Amino acid sequence: MDYVDGLRGRTQNFNLNNVLKFTDVSPSVQSHLEKVYLTLTALLVVSAVGVSAAQILPLGTWVPAIGFMACMMLLLNTSNQPSKLNKRYGLLAGCALFQGATLGSLVEIVLATHPGILVTAFLGTSTIFACFSAAALLSRRRSWLYLGGALSSAMTVLLLMRLGSYFLGGRAFVFQAELYVGLLMFIGYVLFDTQVIVEKAEHGDTDHIKHSLDLFVDFVAIFVRILVIMLQNAERKEERRDSRKRRQ
Repeated sequence: MDYVDGLRGRTQNFNLNNVLKFTDVSPSVQSHLEKVYLTLTALLVVSAVGVSAAQILPLGTWVPAIGFMACMMLLLNTSNQPSKLNKRYGLLAGCALFQGATLGSLVEIVLATHPGILVTAFLGTSTIFACFSAAALLSRRRSWLYLGGALSSAMTVLLLMRLGSYFLGGRAFVFQAELYVGLLMFIGYVLFDTQVIVEKAEHGDTDHIKHSLDLFVDFVAIFVRILVIMLQNAERKEERRDSRKRRQ
């Protein structure tokens, strides 16, 4: 059973085809994109369950991370056949659940110190994701695919910087670089991945499960970085306020 098709029947008030009617995206690809974004929405809900579960169960960070990698590898190695659709949905839900659980510690810190920024970070991420997804869909086809090489190079540089920091020091600088450069990098991936999905769908690859996973990873990466940046800013403001009070 394709659960996304059932969900599409309940969300007929919003039709992505109306948004994309003025683009050169074909109707079949528009239908595919609708399934991708509905699946992505479901993944975000499941990941929120994972975050909540991590507040109750002492899972730590490594166990959910291993669970996410295991589910993702199994999913990527499971063929896209109708007979395996339920299995693939289950693995996809597992990816979202474990990914949410990996954020449990960070969310717990935010809720204990500055709970108001959690919703703001999510809304900010949603806005950024929606705007850059729209930019990719409304732009000329393949116009953002050139970003692939630059984004891969940026990710390689960040990984090398992290490895170098273990031997040469400077972890604080590398952490800040990963935050801000990584934020820009994953925003770029939203543009890139969205147009890659369109091109794949135009050539017959309509695997909405894998495509939604790609966008889900981008969304979570942006959300984590925005949340940490906002948490740092809130801490700095609190420190300045306490410093002024002590001087008085």
